[in-house]
This record gives sequence, C-alpha cells and structure tokens, in this order.
Amino acid sequence: MLVRFSLLGPLSVRVGDDLLPLGPLKQRLVLAVLLGEANRFVSVDRLTEALWADEPPRTARKNIQVYVSALRRTLEPTGDRIHHGLGGYLIRVAEPELDALRFRALARTARAAAADGRFEAAAALFDSARRLWTGPPLPELRCSEPVRAQVDQLLGRYLAVSEDWAEAALESGLSGEVAEVTAELLEQHPLRERLRAAHMTALHRCGRRAEALAAYEEVRQHLSRELGLSPSPALTGLYEAILADGAPAAGAARPGGAGRRAPHALPPDLPDFTGRRGQVAELVAAASDGGGVVLVTGPAGVGKTALAVHAAHRLAEHFPDGRIHLGLREPDGSRRSPASLAAELARYTGHDARVPEHPDLAAASWRAWLADRRVLLVLDDAPDEASVRPLLPGTGASTAVVTARTRLAGLVGTRRVDLPPYSVEEALELLDRITGRVGCDRAAAERLVRACGLLPLAVRVAGLKLTVLRHLPMAEYAARLADPRTVLDELAVGDLDVRTLLADEWRRLDDAHRLALLRLGRLPDSSPFTAEGAAVALGCAPDAARRQIERLIEAGVVLCPDGEVTAHAAVYALPHLTRLLAREQAAWTVHGEHAGWETA
Repeated sequence: MLVRFSLLGPLSVRVGDDLLPLGPLKQRLVLAVLLGEANRFVSVDRLTEALWADEPPRTARKNIQVYVSALRRTLEPTGDRIHHGLGGYLIRVAEPELDALRFRALARTARAAAADGRFEAAAALFDSARRLWTGPPLPELRCSEPVRAQVDQLLGRYLAVSEDWAEAALESGLSGEVAEVTAELLEQHPLRERLRAAHMTALHRCGRRAEALAAYEEVRQHLSRELGLSPSPALTGLYEAILADGAPAAGAARPGGAGRRAPHALPPDLPDFTGRRGQVAELVAAASDGGGVVLVTGPAGVGKTALAVHAAHRLAEHFPDGRIHLGLREPDGSRRSPASLAAELARYTGHDARVPEHPDLAAASWRAWLADRRVLLVLDDAPDEASVRPLLPGTGASTAVVTARTRLAGLVGTRRVDLPPYSVEEALELLDRITGRVGCDRAAAERLVRACGLLPLAVRVAGLKLTVLRHLPMAEYAARLADPRTVLDELAVGDLDVRTLLADEWRRLDDAHRLALLRLGRLPDSSPFTAEGAAVALGCAPDAARRQIERLIEAGVVLCPDGEVTAHAAVYALPHLTRLLAREQAAWTVHGEHAGWETA
C-alpha cells in the first residue's frame, strides 16, 4: 500500500487513496515537528515549545504522551512509525514516503548533474523537485514559532532550488519559461539578486531588453530604499552588459559567479582529529542540505569547535559561495559587540566601506547578502540566543553551524548535535596519535584517559605533556592524574590549561547553578545519579531537583540521559573534571583557601 506524508503544502498523510484524519491542532503540530526532523529524535522540550511556547502546562509531558499515543493509533495503517528514546520521539519515514525528503534528494542529484555540466538533466531534476510543492507549507500550523521556523527553512530551500533550476534551464535554452517563472517568484521575493539575475538574463535572451533593464532598476531602488545598499557588482555587471546590448554568457546569470571571490575564512583542521565518526556524519548530512541551522552543544573542552571546523572543511563543494568562521566572544570570554561583528562580516561581503551604523540595519544587510548565496557560517562559542539570531540566514541555501556550551533552547528550527565526552577507544586513539606510546602500556594509557574524564581537551593536554616530557613514564603520569587533589594542576602544558577553561565556565554560571554544582559535587565519583539521588544532595524534593538538573543541562554542565528512559528512571551525569572543580570550589568556600579533598 502506497504511503505519502506531505509537508510541502498542508500537512497530510495518505494511505493509497485514503486521507488519514490527523486530529486536533496540537496533535498535528507534534506530527509536523516530528516529520520536519524525520528519522531523528526530537526532544520533549522542543515539542513542548512547539505546542505551548513559553507557557506550558504542568501536564505538558503527559499531554505529549497522549498526543503521540493518538498519532500511533492514527498511523497504524502505515506501520510502526513513532519511537521513543534519547529523551524524545522519532518518526521513521522512508525517502519515497515524505515529500520533503524526496525534494532534498532530487536537489542533491540535480546539483551533481549541474556540476558535471549535464544542464538539461539538472533542469529536469530541479523542476521535479519544485513540482512536489502543492502550496505554502503547513499554512494551518504557523501559530507555532518552531513550525514557522521550519516553514522558513523549507521556503529557503525551495527558492534556492528555483534559482538552481533557472540557471540550469538558461543553459538548456529555456529562456521563455525562466522569464515567466522568475517573474512570479520575484513578486514575493524582490530582493533575491540571484533570482533577479536569472530573470534579467532570460528577458534579454527573449529579446525583451527594455524589460531586463527595468528589472535592474526596480531592484536597485528597492535595495536603496529598504537597506541603503547598492546591487552586487555581479548584478551591476550584468546590467551594464545588457545596456551595451551585449550577449552575456550563461554563467553571468548568477551574482557571485566567477567575477566574485568567495570568502574562505576557516581555521585549519586539526591534523590529528580523532573519532566522532557518527557526529561528523550527522553534522555533514544536516549542513549539506543548506538553508538551516545546526547547533553543536556539549561541555567545555569536549571539542565542539574542532568538530564544526572539521566538518566545514569537508563541506567545501556544498558551499561554493564561501565558508566563514566567526568567533562570538572576545579573548577574555565576554561577548563581542554587534559593531565588531558587523565590521568583520562586511569585510567578507565587500561592503566594509559602508557598514550600517544601526545593528538592525547591519543584520538586515548581512541577511540580504546571504539570501541568494550558498555560504556556510560557523558561529563559534555562542554566549546566548540573542548573540546568534541577527547573524542567521533568513531564507536561502546558506547554513549556520553554531557551537555553544549551553543548549540555546530558544533557537527554534535547529538541528541539534550533542557532543558527549570521548569513548575510551576514541580517547586512546587521540593519545596514541599525539604520543605514539599507547601500545607500550595500554593499561596505563586507559587509566590516564579515564582520569582525564575522557574529555578531548584534557586528553590532548596530557598527550602533549607526555610528548614534551619524554622521560616521564605513562604509568607514573597516570598515577599523578589519579590523585583528585592534583589532577587539575597536572593538566596544563604551554598555553593549554584545563583548570583555566573549567574556571572560565564556572564564572559564566549564575549563583544558583554554582550552588547546585557545589552540592552535586558531593555525590560519589563513579556513578551517574537519579533525580532522587540529586534531591538528597540538593536538599529538596525530587521534582524540584529534577527542575534544577534540567536547568543545569540547559547550561551545559550536566549531561543528558543517554538511551531510552522514562521520566522516573532517567539518570544524569556530572562530567568528572567538573565534579573535581566543584569539590575544589567547595573547599575554597569553606576554608577561604585551597583545602584537602577530605574536608570538601
């Protein structure tokens, strides 16, 4: 029996010729959010936000369970679809069953054909992708901000594919059709310069030179009035060629083509980047689709920046218009000012001579520049959501990869990649790449990486120290690290200092978070803890402890449960080195100076 799920229009599920009833509004919102992340787990927190924004009822989790149960019954004719685990829910959908997945697959295949010069095939594939759209996506569900963000991503991908189609179709001689389709699209999206360039080129090739020149004048006035900007050099060059009654080459249809140097501003990839195979694949797959935001989160020192930069280097072919790394903090850890960010971005866009003074205008100018380009933006070490939002692509095929220690729960419409500490094997692999000594004493090496809390930065520091101090036996250094009184002192080499990093994270926490960590630090070293165990340490009821733990998870200092759990069986983990710092801080608090661990 043929099953069809649809997001590219009104939400619907068909089995054969039958349209399934999807129930009340909130139940349909749950289905839309799950389908938007098809085959990926969606957290209960995100579903809660989609249904109730900032005012969820006390029974929100239970209500979601009810909606999911009802959806399972509704979708029973399609098979076993919705699964629970990893702190949320997942819907399993095959690519032919969901229009959004088919759309992305067709777009990828079409772009590969265009890159090979097979423009007729590319145009046909892009056109097949466009025709999957049956209207504006999810019009009945835009009361939910996360769903609106999801719709904006879908629309951005649709426009990017429409522009790709127009360029491939121009190469195939379909100027008349391109002129007609782009005219319709420009009525709703007049500032998309890439679309405008295709429209002007199509008009000119159809012998409608005056209309092509008028189309340029229209966008020039619109950009000046709305943003205080001029058209891009590529679009201006196309206008001048048409004005001179030249016959522009097909490639001239796209602003940002050969005449513009794409910005590439990435830090170098780590030559010994290790492990993270699953997370790298997940990040590359999420980012390569274009037109979205991918958030990489995890505790301090876990390797978020290294992962984002490593993936960005692998994504070169997907982002021909540039890859940019932007640090969102000053060297002292404070947030960068909007003015300094605007100035740096203006250098990449070629607008550094005219940066708008007002932050909102600068952000609008940046988004307008991104709108018709495929740019990968790595926004590194985000302090909060407000620091990120003005920099994110509005619509189009650009992608932002954001790294943050906190969960940035207020960023809607994002794909999340949570980065835990290393596995033992990953940690040993990194240690061996740095030192080449793991094979000499694997048992000692394993004790060493465990004493580092399997934190990638700590393992790297330990490896570099062993490389510098070649005379130091690994077993002796592992014994030093096994002593909780000195491990943070030992994990320092050159300008890399684990204590400094953890202390910086500690300073960023508010007083309530620090107090909770001081108390949770008293829990036993080796084992995860439950809400009931935390309640004893925190001196409160289990429900209140669970709320405090969830706030610490959002702050990035307590790890989320791993595996399929229920609300009553969830377990949590305090990173090993964070626990040691909390105990050290407790000793300082009690004695006013560094004290022994026995008294902490």
